[in-house]
Amino acid sequence: MTSSGAKPSRPWYSDVTRYDWLILLIASAGWVFDQFESQLFIITRDPMLAELLGSQTGSRGAKFWGDVLLGVFLVGGTVGGVLFGSLADRFGRKSMMSATILVYSVFSGLTYFATTLWHVAVLRFFVAMGVGGEWAVAAALIAEVFPAAARARASGIFHATSILGTWLAAAAGIAVGTHWRGAYVIGILPALLVLWVRSTVQEPERWRLAGAHGERMGSLSDLFGDRRWALRAIPGLCLAAVGLATFWGVTVAGQDLMRELLLHRGVDLEVASQRAKFAYGFIETAGGGLGLLSFGPIAERLGRRGAFALFQAVALVVVPFTCYVPRTEWQMFCTLPIFGFFTLGIHAGFAIYFPELFPSRLRATGAAVCFNGGRLVAAPMLWLSGELKSRFGLEQAVTGLSLLFAVGIVLLLFLPETKGRPLPE
Repeated sequence: MTSSGAKPSRPWYSDVTRYDWLILLIASAGWVFDQFESQLFIITRDPMLAELLGSQTGSRGAKFWGDVLLGVFLVGGTVGGVLFGSLADRFGRKSMMSATILVYSVFSGLTYFATTLWHVAVLRFFVAMGVGGEWAVAAALIAEVFPAAARARASGIFHATSILGTWLAAAAGIAVGTHWRGAYVIGILPALLVLWVRSTVQEPERWRLAGAHGERMGSLSDLFGDRRWALRAIPGLCLAAVGLATFWGVTVAGQDLMRELLLHRGVDLEVASQRAKFAYGFIETAGGGLGLLSFGPIAERLGRRGAFALFQAVALVVVPFTCYVPRTEWQMFCTLPIFGFFTLGIHAGFAIYFPELFPSRLRATGAAVCFNGGRLVAAPMLWLSGELKSRFGLEQAVTGLSLLFAVGIVLLLFLPETKGRPLPE
C-alpha cells in the first residue's frame, strides 16, 4: 500500500496508445531494413570484390576498394541524413519516411546489375542517403508521437531493433554464399513498407502546429545561426562521432579479437574466421542488443547524460579486459556480450537524446546533423584504425582507440540534461 500523500507508480506504457505502438512498429521496421542494407555490403564484400576485381583480388586493390566503398557509404549517409532531415522538417515525416525507404531499397536492388566497382560505389552512395535519412525521420517521429514518460524507452526500443537488421543481413549472406547478387535482390523488399507508411502514419500534431505558426522549417542556417541550437548541434555531432568512431574501431574488432585468439591456439584460418563471424554477428551483437534496450530505462533513472557517462566509463574498463584477459574460446564467448553491451549500447542514446535537443521546426534536421554528421567526422577512423592495428598490434590498438570514450564523457559537460523536460518548441 502507498501512503495517503503518495501517488501510486504507473507503468511507463500506461498512456501509450495503440496508434503509438503502431508508429513504433513501422519506424522500427524501417530501421531494421535500414541496418540490413547497411550491413549487406560488409557481409557480401569478399565475394563481390573477388568477382568484380578478378585477378586483382589478392592485391592491395581489394583493401583499397573495400575502404573506398565504406568511405562512400559514410559520406552518402551524411548527405542523405542532412538532406532528408531538413526535408522532413519542411514537408512532413510521413512523406520523407516513404522517400527514404524507397531510396535505400531501390538502389540496393539495382546493385544486382553492377558490373564494375564504380557502379557499386554510386549505388552504395544512394543507399546510404536513404539509410541516413530514414533514421533521422523515424527518430523525430517517435519523439513527437510518444508521451513524455514513454519517450526514452520507445526511442531505445526503436534503435535496438537494428540488431535484427544485422542478423537478417548475416542470414542472407549465409543463404546466398558466394552468389552475392542474390542478397541485393532481397534488399528491394523493404520498398513494400512504403504502402504501410502511406496508409497508416499521420503527421504529428507538434509538427503541424509549428508549420501553422509560419516558422521557418528545416533551415540549416537557423540551426547553426541561432546560438541556442548551434551549442547543442556541435557537441552533439562530436558525441555521435565518438560513438561511430568507436563502433568502427572498437566494437567491430570483437570479430578480430576472437579470430586472433583462435589462430594463436592453432585453429585453422578458415575455421577461425567462421567462428569469429558467429561470435561477432550473434554473440556480441546479442549483448549489444541488450545494451540498446537497457539504455532507455537507465536514461530515465540517471538522466540522458548520466546514462551516456555510465556506458562510456564502463567501456573504458571492459575494452582492455576483453583485449587481454580471455585466453580460451569460451572465455571470449562469455566476455563479448558484455563488450557489446557497453560499446554498442550507447547508440540507443542518440535516438533518445538528439530529438530532445531541438524544436519541432528543426528536430529532424538537428538529429540528422548530429548523428549523420558524426559519420563524416568519424570516417578517418577507418584509416586510423587500420594504421594503429598494423603498427602496434590488435590488442594495443583497440585499447588505445577505446580512450575515445573518455572524450565522449568530457563532451557531456557541454550538453544539457533533457530528462523530465518537455520537447523544446
